[in-house]
Amino acid sequence: MDQQQLIDLAKEFWAALSKPLFEISGNKLSVMTFITAVILFVIFIKGAHIVERFLRKFLNDKPIDQGIKNSLARFGRYITIVIGAIITLETIGVSLSSLAALGAVLMVGIGFGLQNIAQNFISGLIILLERPIKEGDIVQVGGVSGKVVDIQARSTLIQTRNDVSILVPNSQFISEQVINESFSGHQIRYSVSVGVAYGSDTKLVKETLLAVAAANPKVLKNPGPDVLFTNFGDSSLDFELRVWLEDLWSYIIVLSELRFAIDEQFREKQITIPFPQRDLHVVSSNVKFQ
Repeated sequence: MDQQQLIDLAKEFWAALSKPLFEISGNKLSVMTFITAVILFVIFIKGAHIVERFLRKFLNDKPIDQGIKNSLARFGRYITIVIGAIITLETIGVSLSSLAALGAVLMVGIGFGLQNIAQNFISGLIILLERPIKEGDIVQVGGVSGKVVDIQARSTLIQTRNDVSILVPNSQFISEQVINESFSGHQIRYSVSVGVAYGSDTKLVKETLLAVAAANPKVLKNPGPDVLFTNFGDSSLDFELRVWLEDLWSYIIVLSELRFAIDEQFREKQITIPFPQRDLHVVSSNVKFQ
């Protein structure tokens, strides 16, 4: 096959790709039109990620809350994708008026089977705008507790303390009760309950609990720990050691350390931690059998 034949074959192949397949609003669409549209849309998708990375880098040193930075970067990506979709549709001859008709059709589809997708997407936009949660927050929702790793368009990625990643639909953060331990800051108060035997020196118990809290470097000095005498229990005098922590992610470990130290100090100072006791009275009756 000589060079001229290759040129003629290329022309025929190009003519086949450019041959109109059908027509929309007076615009003739061919295979090449669709190939161009796909390439163009892929370019905008890649560009959207570049825009997001640029915004994150640009806002990195700005005195703005980290949650707002993430929301602005995410919106920049979404806007780029929307603009790319519109330009791509215009390329293949689908005008904005045609999009309005297509939108009406999509609304019918949403009414029949896409409610959850639409609900989660809209909930994701609400989360990014109102910011009830943000990346890095420690939350509890729908029986799931962990750290918010990534807020996506349809779902939010939660990492549990057992290093398990869970995708939670965004609608749950809008429609259900959400506990956000980090919403008002990175300090939160926890408590350790302990009971001592009746007759114990309550002043010594308080001093011992405060000393245990002061000896733990993870317990904040300001606000400082305090001890409450909470109740006269059935078998014990009930106390509550309340401490403030900054390490919200590992608070379970800190509370465990406090309990170990309390048990050790109580043993040294001979403060008894009682256990429930019950007296069993056996009453015998003389029964005569005939």
